Amino acid sequence: MKMEWNKDGYTISTDQSRLQVDVIHGYLREESYWAKERTREQTVTAIENSICFGLYEGDEQIGFARVVTDLATFAYLGDVFVLPSRQGKALGKWLMEVIISHPDLQGFRRWVLATRDAHKLYEKYGFTGLKHPERWMEKAAPNAY
Repeated sequence: MKMEWNKDGYTISTDQSRLQVDVIHGYLREESYWAKERTREQTVTAIENSICFGLYEGDEQIGFARVVTDLATFAYLGDVFVLPSRQGKALGKWLMEVIISHPDLQGFRRWVLATRDAHKLYEKYGFTGLKHPERWMEKAAPNAY
């Protein structure tokens, strides 16, 4: 279901046809610490298989986030960003509010994400350290962040 939110001249949309892959992939490759080695093809595949939230000023994409989910029990939040030139306007907070309140993303047993430096932001939306880290395992690529 395509949805849209508007605030102060900005728009968040789940319409994948609006996504500007060059902006998303450019940020992930050039600015992020977690996706510098991701190929454009991997970015496109990740978008196609996620619920995506594009953040726009007019027609210009200025932010992005995606949720990988089974729509019943579990969600992984990833690739969250607002372009550096648009930071400091609480747009990342608004993006998180929209994601967390999206009607299709309610009632899950667990949400997860990985972050190096934004713990304080995500804590505002209910994220904490793992409740039972002794139960979690991972199979990470050698270059995983």
